[in-house]
Amino acid sequence: MAAKWYKLPLYNFRRERCYCGAKKGRFDGPMIEFQSVSKVYPNGTVGLKDIQLTIYPGEFVVIVGLSGAGKSTLLRSINRLHEITHGEILIDGKSITAARGKPLRMLRRDIGMIFQNFNLVKRSTVLRNVLSGRVAYHSTLRTLLGLFPREDVELALKALERVNIRDKAFVRADQLSGGQQQRVSIARALAQGAKIILADEPVASLDPLTTKQVMDDLKRINQESGITTMVNLHFVDLAREYATRIIGLRAGQLVFDGPVEAATDEAFAEIYGRPIDKDELLGRNGA
Repeated sequence: MAAKWYKLPLYNFRRERCYCGAKKGRFDGPMIEFQSVSKVYPNGTVGLKDIQLTIYPGEFVVIVGLSGAGKSTLLRSINRLHEITHGEILIDGKSITAARGKPLRMLRRDIGMIFQNFNLVKRSTVLRNVLSGRVAYHSTLRTLLGLFPREDVELALKALERVNIRDKAFVRADQLSGGQQQRVSIARALAQGAKIILADEPVASLDPLTTKQVMDDLKRINQESGITTMVNLHFVDLAREYATRIIGLRAGQLVFDGPVEAATDEAFAEIYGRPIDKDELLGRNGA
């Protein structure tokens, strides 16, 4: 049976799905647009197939699907960590696909990335890792020498405070727990001044309690600052708890796009091509 694709009217989607935490005055257009985007790897594997997708300011979007469905490819194509084969991706109305040089750097500056493995410099302090989010604002020489203005340091400390680890500012990153390291990644995106946060399986290596703490941080920041947030998740119950909108991928194709209320067990079964397995529910794993 073909998977259901829930396509909400544009007017309702903008008003009902995007209001969650977005700042006033941010409803003048899409934040991210996929226009007929496809990705084929050199070995012939199809990563994405004709993706048509619009994400609006302030949304908290969770992407679900089996391993190999194209979740990471979709997410990483937004900031061009993965180059697409066909189509175009727009960020706040500007083509990141066509951008080169300074325009590309400026667009990437607006996009914070959070990785499963944290992507921190382990031997550097927490503060220095967070300040790396400011690199795009300064010259290469200045950043290589670690010369950040006082305003940047204050911004980084405030970012750490927002994720409740300011007291770890001068501790080496490799001295932190996994959950704390992921919070450093979130603080880095905040210090960067990102309009968009992309989180690629940010809680896959964390225990259930720490998972909830990290997801709570991401959701709170989304609501308080209106930062458009897209997250790849393995756990179905987490997707339902935190998302305002769920996108389902299957073999590189968009097969579900709708509100949390429409993401029933039956809808997930169609996305996955089988019933939900118990290891896809965090509550079961944490029991």
